[in-house]
Amino acid sequence: MTRRTVRIAMNGVTGRMGYRQHLVRSILAIREQGGLDLGDGEVLWPEPVLVGRREHALREVAERHGLTEWSTDLDTVLADDTVDIYFDAQVTSARVEAIKKAVAAGKHIYTEKPTATDLEGALDLARLAQSAGVKHGVVQDKIFLPGLLKLKRLIDGGFFGEILSVRGEFGYWVFEGDWQESQRPSWNYRTEDGGGITVDMFPHWEYVLHELFGKVNSVSAHITTHIPRRWDEQGKPYAATADDSAYGIFELEGGIVAQINSSWAVRVNRDELVEFQVDGTHGSAVAGLRRCRVQHRSATPKPVWNPDLAATESFRDQWQELPDNTEFDNGFKAQWELFLRHITLGEPYRWDLLAGARGVQLAELGLKSSAQGRRFDVPELSL
Repeated sequence: MTRRTVRIAMNGVTGRMGYRQHLVRSILAIREQGGLDLGDGEVLWPEPVLVGRREHALREVAERHGLTEWSTDLDTVLADDTVDIYFDAQVTSARVEAIKKAVAAGKHIYTEKPTATDLEGALDLARLAQSAGVKHGVVQDKIFLPGLLKLKRLIDGGFFGEILSVRGEFGYWVFEGDWQESQRPSWNYRTEDGGGITVDMFPHWEYVLHELFGKVNSVSAHITTHIPRRWDEQGKPYAATADDSAYGIFELEGGIVAQINSSWAVRVNRDELVEFQVDGTHGSAVAGLRRCRVQHRSATPKPVWNPDLAATESFRDQWQELPDNTEFDNGFKAQWELFLRHITLGEPYRWDLLAGARGVQLAELGLKSSAQGRRFDVPELSL
């Protein structure tokens, strides 16, 4: 067995997402399984080089996992010709400059979303990467979730007949930080730091809708800040200048209508933190992070509206649980493996910086729709 090493500069791995999902559950998990099998007796071995601003945090993460390479000097790391890939999980406001440096240094790019704070910045990154001839990918993890993979299986199998509509509910109560510690960093609630649920979640909804149901043709949104005052990591109050809730209606190609509510100011009364209900002429499904339940037209009950009588049936019990039928890996790890195969073997990979720009575009149009009280068409993007 031949080992091929790929060195990855990982910027932002002291943050929650960068550390847990990308370093621990993806790159280190690939190492724990012995590397990524490329076939023909060859294994790819990812070697992370940790990058960040906080020296003590980097050192602590490195020591915890037996890693030896870390640096607070991004320029020096990018100047190292043995580094093949630059990965970015920083706050959005710091992302564009760092990726531009990495592209100029000839590194392949893999990055969290949103790729930029505005569409022009996102398109600029895609154009620069294209011109430089480097390969590039954007994290689009939701489509690799077990629940949505099961949903894709239903779509591919023709279960729904004609798909009519999609209803999505995402969110949970994020504590304000005064009497209970917040589950999310305070920058998420400051527009000036790149925060806001629209710029965070609309890019997710763009690729989920695009991949599963079709291109988003138009958007209408109402976006607001329900909780205007929060407390930061030091217990100091601050004004929440970014939106914490976004209510969107998306018209898709083929006439499908999607409604998705996103909120950090909602208490969960559903089985999972995100759920999508898909209704079609032949059947319906409700998919979450892991589960997927279905109701075929042959098993659809015939409820009758009568507000004078209490319901005698449990509507949730009338749905059938879809079996796994396979083992599902961590979604972040699954996409990392596809990107690494793309880098080393040239296998196809469509979730690139242009796809990331579509997510930024949808967020930008959603914010514009809410501000102006209008529905906006979503133009096709190109480089």
